[in-house]
Amino acid sequence: MPPPIRVELLPHDPAWALAAEAEASALRGALGSTLLTVHHVGSTAIPGIHAKPILDLMPVVRTLAGLDARRDALQALGYAWWGELGLPGRRYCSKDDPQSGRRLVQLHAYPEGAADIARHLAFRDFLRGDAQVAAAYDREKRRCQRLHPHDSHAYGDCKGAWIREVEARALAAVATPLPSKE
Repeated sequence: MPPPIRVELLPHDPAWALAAEAEASALRGALGSTLLTVHHVGSTAIPGIHAKPILDLMPVVRTLAGLDARRDALQALGYAWWGELGLPGRRYCSKDDPQSGRRLVQLHAYPEGAADIARHLAFRDFLRGDAQVAAAYDREKRRCQRLHPHDSHAYGDCKGAWIREVEARALAAVATPLPSKE
């Protein structure tokens, strides 16, 4: 497991989207046909809220076996390989700046069709679409950062219940289409 890091929250930076696309391009080059797409998820993907300046990317791959076979290619890009890291059906990798040791990117890779893909995207899109929920998440993140400023693991645990509750609402909203206006 990667060691906990200091929790630094910064105002949203539009450059994060550009950095996510650049990293996705590097992943496409390294993973080739194993990679289907890369989604930018996590707080850096939600305008208007504070975030740790760490990109959360969700590569969707054809199979985990195909991704596992490309482990060396990810490590050549500077990623540490952590395996499932407690979530069956996922591969987690982290990339730190070689000079400062500062975390830059976290990959949460899933095979095509994994339910966790929909969960991540529903949460992100729900917050992007509802400024009040996004503001509430921002408040929760800052509360947890005040409680756990030097332990990213405890910070994540702190906001976990809030995230699970909103994820459930987001998934319900996706499952219940709005009535048509005919």
